[in-house]
Amino acid sequence: MKAADRRIAYPGQMPDSTEPDRDCPLCPRLVTFRHEARAAHPDWHNAPVPSFGPADARLLIVGLAPGLRGANCTGRPFTGDWAGDLLYETLLDMGFATGVYEERPDDSLTLVDCRVTNAVRCVPPLNKPTPAEMTTCRPFLTGTIAAMPRLRAVVALGRIAHDSVLRSLGQRLAAFPFGHGGRHDVPCPAGTALVLYDSYHCSRYNTNTGVLTTEMFRAVFAQVRTDLDAL
Repeated sequence: MKAADRRIAYPGQMPDSTEPDRDCPLCPRLVTFRHEARAAHPDWHNAPVPSFGPADARLLIVGLAPGLRGANCTGRPFTGDWAGDLLYETLLDMGFATGVYEERPDDSLTLVDCRVTNAVRCVPPLNKPTPAEMTTCRPFLTGTIAAMPRLRAVVALGRIAHDSVLRSLGQRLAAFPFGHGGRHDVPCPAGTALVLYDSYHCSRYNTNTGVLTTEMFRAVFAQVRTDLDAL
């Protein structure tokens, strides 16, 4: 299937508290990279990637940033690369999704009580956003969290996502150290508490090197499933 058939339309809305505009100008380096990608691959999404899943979900999964040939191509988080294969297979097995994941945004995959987003919404060169870009994009993560009224659990995929979630909640990083399998009760500005679960990022590099195994990844979501079912 051609990339043009895999991407999704991105609404031309003005920026709000949860999603940047298609032509978001806030990070000059990412804007330049976006323009280069549009020139090289005009049939790709090549824009900030919006969150995927219902806003009334109790679970939010936060990744780092779109992959160049994954979400940046298809327009849906973790869609079109290895990380999505492992993530969505796990969500299907744990009851957080239904349908079939086929690496394209018009497949039958539907998230259930779960939403997926990224700490940085635009693809960065070499998959490495700068600290300034993470800070600049953070208000969209803060807005996404605030716009989820039933949110109870957040899974951070990697240390950068972990730190971004904590900063979005106004918390000190030292109070909640990152570690795979970690579980943190984090106070929220609204006076409630979220449970933050840590996982190594489900990238091909981490799985190929054995930093993260399928069993390790599934164990994190099994714990989330158990905890949410107990509420």
